[in-house]
This record gives sequence, structure tokens and C-alpha cells, in this order.
Amino acid sequence: MTPVTIEVRNLVKKFGTFAALDGVDLKVDNGELLALLGPSGSGKTTLLRIIAGLDWPDAGEVSFNGEDALAQGARERHVGFVFQHYALFRHMTVFENVAFGLRVQPRAVRKDEATIRARVRELLDLVQLDWLADRYPSQLSGGQRQRIALARALAIEPRILLLDEPFGALDAKVRKELRMWLRSLHHEINVTSIFVTHDQEEALEVANRVVVMDKGKIEQIGSPDDVYENPATAFVHGFIGESIVLPVEVANGAVRLGDRPLNLVAQGAASGASRLFVRRHDMLVGPAGSGAFEGAVQHVRNFGPVQRAEVALFGGETIEIDAPRDKELRAGDTIGLEPRRYRIFAGA
Repeated sequence: MTPVTIEVRNLVKKFGTFAALDGVDLKVDNGELLALLGPSGSGKTTLLRIIAGLDWPDAGEVSFNGEDALAQGARERHVGFVFQHYALFRHMTVFENVAFGLRVQPRAVRKDEATIRARVRELLDLVQLDWLADRYPSQLSGGQRQRIALARALAIEPRILLLDEPFGALDAKVRKELRMWLRSLHHEINVTSIFVTHDQEEALEVANRVVVMDKGKIEQIGSPDDVYENPATAFVHGFIGESIVLPVEVANGAVRLGDRPLNLVAQGAASGASRLFVRRHDMLVGPAGSGAFEGAVQHVRNFGPVQRAEVALFGGETIEIDAPRDKELRAGDTIGLEPRRYRIFAGA
């Protein structure tokens, strides 16, 4: 089927007094691979389920190619859904799991047996697991089960593919392998796809665009580079990437940490309590007395080419920085620190 454009307008969904979605607007382009990224409770899965037709909003609109999707049931929307825990039928072989959606279609649109079998073989070849057709789910690894779940979702030739934390139950190495595989597969199948994740690395690595959500609202939409390099809000900066966050005071364009003035530009922040955000790797190390900050190294651990150092700043805060190994930091050293890039957001 031809992929579709999805539009969501002013979507509201409440569970009692809790607003799972609070006026969400979103457009997903034809054939796009979009990530919904955010912490638990941010509204990601609720939004996905409403698009799928598995849940209904209290207010708002959902349209596919300009047509009202809320007037259609889940089956009529031609959506493929992949769950975190696979949801494979344990009593069925891999082949029969993939064929299931085709076999239960209404008689008027159901394909003949030869066509169904050919489609299943094609999909198993696509996910590179044709050699497992006669096995049962219990005989597969987690990564293999997830690929079979994806093949089953694709069997009905969906216009939209939705994935809810698709790699969340897998170990780190398998997750990384499947991310690359999913991105490559998406280029082949050309279907509008949305996947939910709380893993920032996963979203930045796989998606064409990333939607960052918190407390039922969209905080930022942009390319992976954009949301990482130019976070729009304090929440986005703190959630994406490993950030140092320092409580600072801005007064008439001057920035202070406790009673220590910092030689930093306030970036237009209004006077009052603010927060300064710096990525760990953007805090450059220099000799004592240099840079905007000064502190004493407490502990040092090595991670490949990087040293992670805990530094007690002269100003009362303790932070962690990532520095190249050639800096050779040691516990007890006094060092200067200069943020190569930073953002200041108003509010304590």
C-alpha cells in the first residue's frame, strides 16, 4: 500500500485528572521514520495507540491523508503494530505467526493459500530469518522474535507501521544491531513509521525526525542533530545527552555560581534564578586558575579513550566531566574548566 501522511490536531486524552495528552499537534510526513522520545508517562504510547485505533481521544482530530481516521476502526486503518514483548503466538510456528494476519482477513479481501505462503516467505526473507520458518517462538532469541513480530506486522501490507519500545526487552548489543537493521529495512519497505522509545541514543540513531515529549506535551520536534545541538527547552537539554546542570543566578547580564562570578554571557536570560546546562564533553579542562570554573578532582574512571572525572567545584557543586585520556587527571588535582558550549535557561 502507498504510505500516508498522518496529522494530529489538538489531541487531548485524560485518565481521571491525569492528562496523558494535553493539546498535541503533530504531522508525520509520507514515508517518514519518526521517533517519539520521552520519559515514562510523557504520553508517547497513548499517542501511538490513538493513531493505531487501540484507544480514543477525549478531544482532537487524527487524519490519514486528510481523511478522518477517528471515524475508522483499528482494522480499517491498515496499521501494523509491533509491541515491546513481541506478542507472538507460542503455539504457532514462525511461519504461521507471520501468516496469521493474512489468514484472518475478511473473506472478500483474503488471498488464496498460495499467495499467502508466497507473501510469508518473502517477509521471512526480508527480515533474514527464512531458515527459522518451522521453529516456535520459544526456540528463538529475543532479537529473532522481534524481527518475526515485525514481519507479522508487515504481512498485511500496512499503510502505517507503529512500534512501541520495539527493542526495550533486548540487551544492549542486540538493540544496537537491530537499530541499524530497522533503519536499513525502512528504506526498503517505504512505509510511514512511528516508533516509541525512552532511549535517546536509539531515537537519534534511527529516526529521520525526533519528537521529544514530556507530561503530555511536545517539547521539541526536529532532526536528530537539531534536538541534540539546539535543545529548545531545559527539559530537552537535560533529557537528551549527558548534561551538567548548575544552579546559577543572573543579574543584569552577569552570571554567578553561589558567590563566585562566572565569566560567561547570560545569553539574554532575565535576571533571577536560572540553570546552566553543559554537555560533559563540552567542559574543557585547563590548569588551575583558568576557565570559568575551578575545582578539585575527586575520582577518575577510564572509559576507552575518555576519562570520567568527578570534580568538586569551588562554589559548592559536584559535577562529572568527560575528558580525553591525554589530560591524565588524578584525584587531588585542582583544575580550571571552561564550557565550550552551554545554554542558560531561566527558572530554578
